[in-house]
Amino acid sequence: MTGVFIIGGAGGVGRRLGPILAAGGKGVAAMARRPEQLEPQRASGVTPVTGDLLGLDAAGLSALMTGCDTVVFSAGAGGKGGPEMTRAVDGDGLEKAVSAAKGAGIRRFLLVSVFPDALRGQPAPNDRFELYMQVKRKADVHLADSGLDWVILRPGTLTDQPGTGKVRAGAAVPYGEVSRDNVATVLAEIVATPGLNRRIIEVTDGDTPAAQAVGALVN
Repeated sequence: MTGVFIIGGAGGVGRRLGPILAAGGKGVAAMARRPEQLEPQRASGVTPVTGDLLGLDAAGLSALMTGCDTVVFSAGAGGKGGPEMTRAVDGDGLEKAVSAAKGAGIRRFLLVSVFPDALRGQPAPNDRFELYMQVKRKADVHLADSGLDWVILRPGTLTDQPGTGKVRAGAAVPYGEVSRDNVATVLAEIVATPGLNRRIIEVTDGDTPAAQAVGALVN
């Protein structure tokens, strides 16, 4: 299937992204550990794929991706399971997915990362949060060094507010909040903009329609 393979398809961003892409005519395969997590998306045209990022090796993950042309990695431990889970999902999981994409012949890889200013200016973050930031930074570097056609998207503080479709996006923008709806909308616009590659993009809620904001980033 030519289309997009979403790792973390049942997550806060991934479950929003799949239906947007499908509505735009893209083939979408969304992976989650439990198939029932993805059943609500099937009616929107998303193909559920059962797969455990922790249990699969790179070859097994690559086999699930075969036939797609873009990978979106939006999986994350979300602070659950402690430091080892953070390393396994946000760190080792990303590296495994990069290897799998190469094995499947997929060139384009989009990563949902984290805003570098996350929680700065608030009471001192704990050690677990600092580890999370270190793991995410290492994952960004690994993808940037991969030789793939990558885009790293760094959203501000995620909220569940309804999306407006309007954002502020760029190489560096003031820190702020962004709805998961708006992050998914921006990702869909990046998918639809093949000329946008090897860029780190920060995004928050804003006043510019997502398509316009993404289009302005193409060299």
